Amino acid sequence: MTMGGGSPLQPDQVLGALWSEVALPPEALDDVRLSGADPVLPSSFAVGTAAQTAIAASALAAATIGRLRGGPRQQIGVDMRHAAIEYHSERWLWVTGEPAAGPWDKIAGTYQCGDGRWVLVHANFPHHRAGVLKLLGCDNDRAAVASALLRRRAFEFEDEAAAGLCVTAMRSFAEWDAHPQGRAVQSEPLVAITRIGDAPPRKLPSAQRPLGGMRVLDLTRVIAGPVCGRTLAAHGADVLLITAPHLYNPQPLTIDTGRGKLSAQLDLRDDAARETLFDLLREADIFVQGYRPGALARFGLTPDQTARIRPGIVHVSLCAYGHTGPWSGRRGFDSLTQTASGFNAAEAEAAGQTEPKPLPVQALDHSSGYLMALGALAALHRRATIGGSWHVQVSLARTGHWIRGLGRVPGGLGCHNPTRDEIGDLLEESDSGFGRLSAVRHAAQMSATPARWDRPSMPPGTHAPRWFH
Repeated sequence: MTMGGGSPLQPDQVLGALWSEVALPPEALDDVRLSGADPVLPSSFAVGTAAQTAIAASALAAATIGRLRGGPRQQIGVDMRHAAIEYHSERWLWVTGEPAAGPWDKIAGTYQCGDGRWVLVHANFPHHRAGVLKLLGCDNDRAAVASALLRRRAFEFEDEAAAGLCVTAMRSFAEWDAHPQGRAVQSEPLVAITRIGDAPPRKLPSAQRPLGGMRVLDLTRVIAGPVCGRTLAAHGADVLLITAPHLYNPQPLTIDTGRGKLSAQLDLRDDAARETLFDLLREADIFVQGYRPGALARFGLTPDQTARIRPGIVHVSLCAYGHTGPWSGRRGFDSLTQTASGFNAAEAEAAGQTEPKPLPVQALDHSSGYLMALGALAALHRRATIGGSWHVQVSLARTGHWIRGLGRVPGGLGCHNPTRDEIGDLLEESDSGFGRLSAVRHAAQMSATPARWDRPSMPPGTHAPRWFH
């Protein structure tokens, strides 16, 4: 694949490469129909192709699991426009007739430092905001933050903030590729699937939907990890979201990605709560977590530990900057990873501006969510056919490297950014614990088992931490 330049690759070619990455039966590709072409959003990158192929791959994997369970062969269609709109599902969410509040804090965003370079401050979590303000010694005011950063150097401030905060300096692609973390990411698989334990093959019982009866423990927040769980739920999985009262969850994202899930709370610092989670794990098929590498080790939830508790588990791990390298344990989100890894500089250059320019959607987040689902189902297929416990690893930075490889879209920045009235045909309404929702429906069209969310989005802690039998 090209890296950051050249004409965009054809979606069929991209999907074929994704399918080969996870080594699922190649003949399944004959059942997919992709429509549309980039640009569908204002970007010089092939965001539409990324969205269409990641969603198609996850749906095709679900259909493949369905076939393994005795289900019908079916046609899968994904329209690029619909897929790209689903990549911004949080933007289009309305609750009781009103737009959902945006997740961005007032001081979050890009700032120029005294050396002329730019930094992105991610302050959406209250403790991250408080930490940045303390580090800068300024009030909770955007002008005060801007003034304080004019007395700082970008890379030095990035290093200062690395101990528990969320700040990155803007780099070009060339600078990221020369950085030790950029080099580490390039050597990692896009979707790593590693056998981590022995277990006999576990035949999947027949079910009406591809993932019917499959139990997924979802320990994720924000976008990428929750999108994985939402995707599995769309194909019939029983997804149990586990959060904790002390952990911050941006409500608009919780509402949007909570469709199809049960929602319970457990504080894993409590011994009894951990035992409850272990009991849930013993009956789970897939365990999805989005915390930094090693963060769950103190709770006994490393991949190896979960495989001992539940032989045959598929353990899915998400991180920001990669699973190896000096930044592997660093906190990060999509916007930070875009900034650090060159996207915002490249988009700005294409637009003829010096200020950082983000992608029009959180493409690293959403792509990673569907790639996590793809990897989880590929590992589930392995478990059913050859046995074993499996570890699936995806990172935002490696996903970004994949998006770079899809090529650039000439004139893409001139594409029209749609309004809500123009995407009304892609929305659906549903009841929820937050009120009546209007939200983007799933873009994968499946001829025999249409994707849908049977459970309404509910506030955190609505359900007891147990599986529904």
